[in-house]
Amino acid sequence: MRGSLSDADLKVVGPALKGALVDLVDLSLVAKQVHWNVIGPRFRSVHLQLDDVVATARQHSDTVAERASALGVNPDGRAATLAGASAIGTVPDGWIKDTEAVQVLVTALGRIIERMRERITETAEPDPVSQDLFITLTGELEKHAWMFQAENS
Repeated sequence: MRGSLSDADLKVVGPALKGALVDLVDLSLVAKQVHWNVIGPRFRSVHLQLDDVVATARQHSDTVAERASALGVNPDGRAATLAGASAIGTVPDGWIKDTEAVQVLVTALGRIIERMRERITETAEPDPVSQDLFITLTGELEKHAWMFQAENS
């Protein structure tokens, strides 16, 4: 498959899309892991917020993967790929106190938002369509980060 971008533009946009896909799939898995293990007095509100993050990550991972495919870039969301490129790091083992769960998500979202903002800058010239995807996605991730930060304020 061959998309509409030049080879030079694909050298920038391809890795940006592949990296975004890895970050989103990883975020969905991390948020679900925390979701299953959160405990504490704010269990319900944190539990529900985590589901919102998972839904956002899954929706946008599909959009990013399809954009990559449309450009002739093969998407790669395999576990081995995620393990080698995670921006999030590890999640605590076992039960996770609600305050710690919130902090795990604030940190994870912060790292991914930083990487998404880099992708916004990188793709501005070679592919404004992919840049637009990153802008929309980053706005949603920043909203989730704000809501989680408010949990521990």
